[in-house]
Amino acid sequence: MGEKAKGFFVTGDPLIYGADVSIIITLLGILVFLTYFKKWGWLWSEWLTTVDHKKIGIMYLVSSLLMLFRGGVDALLMRMQLAMPNTHFLQSQHYNEIFTTHGTIMILFMAMPFMFALFNIVIPLQIGARDVAYPFLNAMSFWLFFFGALLFNLSFVIGGSPDAGWLSYPPLSELAGSPGPGQNFYIWGIQISGIGSLATGINFLVTILKMRAPGMKLMQMPLFTWSVLSSCITIIFAFPVLTVTLALLFVDRFFGAHIFTAASGGNPMMYVNLIWMWGHPEVYIVVLPAFGIYSEIVSTFSKKKIFGYKSMVFSMIIISVLGYFTWVHHFFTMGAGADVNTFFAITTMAIGIPTGVKIFNWLFTMFRGRITMTQPMLWTLAFIPCFLVGGATGVMLAAAPADYQYHNSYFLIAHFHQTLIGGVVFGYLAGLYYWWPKMFGFKLNDRIGKWAFWTWNIGFYVCFMPQYALGFMGMTRRVYTYGWDMGWAPYNLVSTAGAFLMGIGFIFQVWQILYSIKHGERDLTGDPWNGRTLEWSIPSPAPHYNFAHLPAVRSDDSWWDMKKHRYGAAGQDEIKEYAPIHMPKNSGIPFLMSACWFVAGFGLTFEWIWLGIAGLAGIGICLLARSFQRNTDYYIPVDEIKRTEASIGRVV
Repeated sequence: MGEKAKGFFVTGDPLIYGADVSIIITLLGILVFLTYFKKWGWLWSEWLTTVDHKKIGIMYLVSSLLMLFRGGVDALLMRMQLAMPNTHFLQSQHYNEIFTTHGTIMILFMAMPFMFALFNIVIPLQIGARDVAYPFLNAMSFWLFFFGALLFNLSFVIGGSPDAGWLSYPPLSELAGSPGPGQNFYIWGIQISGIGSLATGINFLVTILKMRAPGMKLMQMPLFTWSVLSSCITIIFAFPVLTVTLALLFVDRFFGAHIFTAASGGNPMMYVNLIWMWGHPEVYIVVLPAFGIYSEIVSTFSKKKIFGYKSMVFSMIIISVLGYFTWVHHFFTMGAGADVNTFFAITTMAIGIPTGVKIFNWLFTMFRGRITMTQPMLWTLAFIPCFLVGGATGVMLAAAPADYQYHNSYFLIAHFHQTLIGGVVFGYLAGLYYWWPKMFGFKLNDRIGKWAFWTWNIGFYVCFMPQYALGFMGMTRRVYTYGWDMGWAPYNLVSTAGAFLMGIGFIFQVWQILYSIKHGERDLTGDPWNGRTLEWSIPSPAPHYNFAHLPAVRSDDSWWDMKKHRYGAAGQDEIKEYAPIHMPKNSGIPFLMSACWFVAGFGLTFEWIWLGIAGLAGIGICLLARSFQRNTDYYIPVDEIKRTEASIGRVV
């Protein structure tokens, strides 16, 4: 064990030492705050053991914003290294680690939890449910994500970060290419959080199919709910592939199996196929909910029913199915053959059709609408030209012969950032602004928000447009430094300036949140945007049980219809009597079991078998304890419901 622990802490880089100091100061600050204000009990009872989907959504949201900061800092460090030729701001090894962690964090530990935050906060409210189908599993999903992300991020200061790229292709990710624990941090951090992601997909699929309000048919569901359903279907089939792929890679590293090692009879191309069989559906997993968000926002702020509702639904389902038939376009240059390349080129181009349908439907919804230029609408409008450019460059990359020129160049870097930032991040930020009053009971400041919007958007184009030119000029991905003779310096300098503008936009957003906590406009109605769906029919923030009476849905755009015809959220003209509400009890087992997963993952990362076994034993004990729990739910009495409803201004 002494030999394994050698080099346990990462040393030798001033940036790492600075991170060490900031981590210690932050942890001490949290401990002092919780102790001084006697908040340990509150932390345990209100947050660490909660099974309330709304609180779980807020924890996902906070985690994703922290990961956006971490991944953004990685991006700025890379751009500083590439701003000028022959720069040695970062050591080459540190640069390799940063571009690996940047991609992994942004996709798996920022975009995914941001998406799950909106799932949790919105879906039960939109479908008129009091909770998700499996509240205990929902808490389990969050804590698995949290401890998986914690394990991955520890690699920055303990053991060393992974450095084989965000998809960890062999042979770089094999033991000979990455002998330290960094690659094991990658495997187990993603494995643990990936189990939580798969559980979330199952949970929300069942929630949507089985827990809709009385009268709500499938073709009356809000489009955000449809987008989540489509995303969950994709999660259920894609994430097991990731789990198996990483398990096989760990078998290679831990047992010397050489499944993916060409020199020993393995096949590294099998890994590439497997990882992209998850990796490309993953793109649609994160972008489909963003499409649902845009649909809600465009309809609300155009004050019109969404144009082409059925075509929007079918296009999302088509995307979720076609997304499984596009993965080979990531390695057209690998020699799969003309027939295979042609098939996947056609499927890749075909998936642009349902996406185009959605954009036209949003434009037709806005046509002759009474558009209100709110913050959510600004982000939605910014998405459309951005995603059009991303889609057009995607069609260029889909042409296999052309891809031989574009492949692994900075043209590709610009393309996927155009789609993932312009499509996904803009969408989730639009959703954040849109549903923020529902989460916290106040709006985010408009003036600061516009500063954030414009610095984000101007910075985005300044950062990534030059990278298309750099790709045409021959600059490839994963370049650490370059010479003056290449002619790349002006474009890289401009790109770096744009990245810092985006960073300033993020700082504006943090300021906006902090300012609005005290000064933001309070939502006293529960419906600050004059919304169309059921989440706007209840107060902000929503009570613990969401709906005192389950709403009765008579049409799509159900809340709009209720307001129009002047009958209540319960769907009845008369006031109904209250009845006790069945709710799940809090539980500490999801937190404790996920902590045991962390211990097991940490032990297997360093090949400390005793610690891995101890963690797995803890998981087994938690499962056993859960199996003997009988008293897992309770009823909220009528008197408490009446007091709650009276306190939020409802008729009792």
